[in-house]
Amino acid sequence: MIRICPSILNANFDDLPNEIRRVAGHADLLHLDVMDNIFVPNFTFDLAKSLEIIAESALPVDVHLMIDEPDTEAVKFATDNTASITVHYEACNDPQQTLRDIRSMGVRAGLAIKPNTHMEEIQELLSEVDMILVMTVEPGFGGQRFMSEMMPKVEMARKWFRQKGWDEKWIQVDGGISLETIRTAYLAGADTFVAGSAVYRSDDPAEMIDRLREEALS
Repeated sequence: MIRICPSILNANFDDLPNEIRRVAGHADLLHLDVMDNIFVPNFTFDLAKSLEIIAESALPVDVHLMIDEPDTEAVKFATDNTASITVHYEACNDPQQTLRDIRSMGVRAGLAIKPNTHMEEIQELLSEVDMILVMTVEPGFGGQRFMSEMMPKVEMARKWFRQKGWDEKWIQVDGGISLETIRTAYLAGADTFVAGSAVYRSDDPAEMIDRLREEALS
C-alpha cells in the first residue's frame, strides 16, 4: 500500500477549499506545509489559519511543521481531522518528548530530517515515531529538484523497520516527487509520497495523483 499526499504549497491559496476538493477523491492525505520564516526562509500559515484549513479539508491532514522550536507548538495542531503531525529533528529541543506528546493526542507522530542530517542521529528515536520523513529537497520552497542522493537514507529506514518488524510505520519522501522520480523513491522503500508541483501545476490534479500511484507501482 502506498499513500499520495498532495501538498497545497503550490495550490491557489485564495481558493483552498476548492483546491482540496479537486483531489479529495483520489489522494490519501492532504499535506499541509507550515513554515514560520525562522526555521526555513519562507512563511505559509500561522496556527489559526492552519486550524481553519484542517477543519475545512475534505481529506485528513498530514501536518508538516517547518517551524522553530516545535516542542510546545506541535500539539496545538492536533484536531479530529489531523491524521499526523511531523516535526523536524533539527528544530526540536527534546524530540523524544515532542513525539510522545504528539502521539498522546491520538495522531501519528512523524520525524523529518533535512538533507544534511545523518540517519544515525535519529536511530534511537525509531520506537517513538509513526513515520520518518526524508526530505529530498532543502525544506522551504516548492518546485525544487529531487535529490536522488537521499535514497540511501530511505533504504536505511526501511531496513531498520524491517529488522524490528515495524510494518505499521511509514516512510515519507517530500520534494521533487514527480512521474520521473516516484518509482525511484518507491523502490528505495518509501511508501508515502508528498507531491506538490507535480499535482497542482498539472492540468488535472486528480488524474495526476492516479498517474503517480500507477507509476510508483508499475
